[in-house]
Amino acid sequence: MTRQMTGAEMVIQALIDQGVDTIFGYPGGAVLPIFDELFQQEEVRHILVRHEQGAGHAAEGYARSTGKVGVALATSGPGATNMVTALTDALLDSIPMVCITGQVPTTLIGTDAFQEADTVGITRPCTKHNWLVRRIEDLPAILHEAFRIATTGRPGPVLVDIPKNIQFQMGTYDNCKDKALTQYHPAVKGSDAAIREAVELMAAAKKPILYTGGGVINSGPKAVALLRDLVKMTGFPITSTLMGLGAYPASGKNWLGMLGMHGTYEANLAMHDCDVMVCIGARFDDRITGRIDAFSPKSKKIHIDIDPSSINKNVVVDLPIVGDVGSVLEDIIAAWNARKPVQDKAAHAAWWKQIDGWRAKKCLAYRPSAEAIMPQYAIERLHALTAGRDTYITTEVGQHQMWAAQYFGFEEPNRFMTSGGLGTMGYGLPAAIGTQLAHPGALVIDIAGDASIQMNIQELSTAVQHNAPVKAFILNNQYMGMVRQWQQLLHGNRLSHSYVDSQPDFVRLAEAYGAVGIRCSKPADLDDAIEEMIRIDRPVLFDCHVVSLANCFPMIPSGKAHNEMLLGTDVSDEEIETAIGAAGKVLV
Repeated sequence: MTRQMTGAEMVIQALIDQGVDTIFGYPGGAVLPIFDELFQQEEVRHILVRHEQGAGHAAEGYARSTGKVGVALATSGPGATNMVTALTDALLDSIPMVCITGQVPTTLIGTDAFQEADTVGITRPCTKHNWLVRRIEDLPAILHEAFRIATTGRPGPVLVDIPKNIQFQMGTYDNCKDKALTQYHPAVKGSDAAIREAVELMAAAKKPILYTGGGVINSGPKAVALLRDLVKMTGFPITSTLMGLGAYPASGKNWLGMLGMHGTYEANLAMHDCDVMVCIGARFDDRITGRIDAFSPKSKKIHIDIDPSSINKNVVVDLPIVGDVGSVLEDIIAAWNARKPVQDKAAHAAWWKQIDGWRAKKCLAYRPSAEAIMPQYAIERLHALTAGRDTYITTEVGQHQMWAAQYFGFEEPNRFMTSGGLGTMGYGLPAAIGTQLAHPGALVIDIAGDASIQMNIQELSTAVQHNAPVKAFILNNQYMGMVRQWQQLLHGNRLSHSYVDSQPDFVRLAEAYGAVGIRCSKPADLDDAIEEMIRIDRPVLFDCHVVSLANCFPMIPSGKAHNEMLLGTDVSDEEIETAIGAAGKVLV
C-alpha cells in the first residue's frame, strides 16, 4: 500500500514499519523536519542525549542487549562526525545499527555550506554500507535496505544521509521492507562437505578446544543453545573472546574462562597446546592470538564464520566453513549424531588432567587487603550481590573492563555490553542508558574507571531526564589504569601523563546532575554500599576507591605467545611491599 508523504514522514514511517520503538539522537538544523515529525507522533520514542557519540553508544547498548537494531539520529557536519566513533565501534564489534544523518540541501552540496561535511565519504570506512539520498523516489527503499544490511550476515552499522530538501519534498512511500535493493545476500548454510570434514577432525581430536566469539550471540538464542548442546555432546573444553562471554555459562564445568591478552592461564595454555581448534563466530583478533607465528602451533584449525572476509585474514586455517553459526552448528550436531563417533576417552582424560593442572595455578588469585579495596574484590562482591537479579553489565575501557570479564561470571548472552574491537573509552555510560531503556525493570550497571567515565559523563543528564536508573560503579584508582600498567611493565615505569590529577568529587557531581552519589573506600563497608546502590531507583555514581597501583593479571605482553604469560606471582614480594608502602598503593 503506497501513500504520499514528505521525506521526513517517510523516515518515521519506515522506523515504525521496521518495529523500532526507541531512537537516540540530538537535533540540529539539517534534521529539523525529522524532529518535527517525531514531535507529532507517539509510536517512536526519541531519547535526547547530550552528545552524538552518546547517541551512537546508547544505540549500541540497546542493540547488543536486545538483538534488535539500534537507531541513532544526528544532524549534518559535526553531528555526523561526532557519530564516527560509535559507528567504528559498532563495525568492529558487529553491532546492528542504523544511523540517520541530515545533510545540507542537494543544491548546496560541495559549496562548503554551513555544517556541510562529506558524511558518506567520512563514514565509508566505518560502516557496512552508506547512502547519500539524492532523490525522494529512492528514500523508502534505501531506508528499508539499511535495516536489512545492518542485520543480515555479519551485523554492523549502516548510515543514511538525507539532504534537508529531500526531507521536505513530497513523494510516494512504499513499505518495501521485504524487497532487497542491493545484491547483498550472504551465505547462511555451510558446505555439507566441510561440515562432514569438521566432524571427522573433531572426532579424532585428542586435545580439542572450542574457541567462541560474539558471532554466537549475534546469531541468536538458537545458536547459543546449540553451542551448549555441542559442548555437552562432545565434552570439549570451551573458551571465549571478550565479546562472546555468556554464550556458554561461566559456571559450566567445561568453561576455561576468557581467552587472550588478559585471559586465564588455562584457556591460553589449552589454546597453545590443542590439536584441534574449532573457532566459532570469532575473528582471530590480535588481542586473542598474541604472536601470530606462535599461535596454537600444533592444531588443525576449523573456522566457522558468516563473514568470508574474516576467513584466513589473520590466521590461516585448515578448514573454513562460511555460514551462520546457528545453521552450521545445527548441521554439525546432526552429522555428529549420524556418525556416532567413538572418541579417544583416554586421550581426553589426559587432556583434562593437564587442563586441571593449569587451573591449579589459580591465575586470578590476588592478595586481599583489610585496609583498602582491591579492584578484583570489588567486582567479586558486585557479582555476588547481584546474583539472581535481572542484571545487565556495561563497561568503559581499561583495567576495570578486564576485571569485569575475569571476575563477573556471565551465565547468559546479551548481558555484557562492552567495547571490544575499538576499545572506546566513554562507551559504558551511554550504552548502559540504551540498555536500561530497553529493559526498564532490569538492574543495569556500568563498571567504569575514573578516567573513562569522564569521556561521556554528560550522559548522566540523559539518564536523569529519561528516568533511566543506571548505576555507574567506578573503580577509582586515580590513574588511567591500563596505560599506567603498560608504562610500568613495558616503559621503565615512566608514568607519562597517566595520572589523572584534579579528579572531580563524583558524589557532588552526581548530585549536580540530579542523580545520587555514593562513596566507599573500606572493604568492610563495601557490601552495604553496593546494596544501597541497588536499592536506589535513580541514576547512581558509585565512587569506589580502590588501590591505585593494582595490575591486571594474567597478561600476555605485546608480541608474546600464549605460553609466555605474565602472572601476578611473577611480581616479587619486594616489589609488592615497596608498592604497599607508597601511600597505601598496591601493585598487584
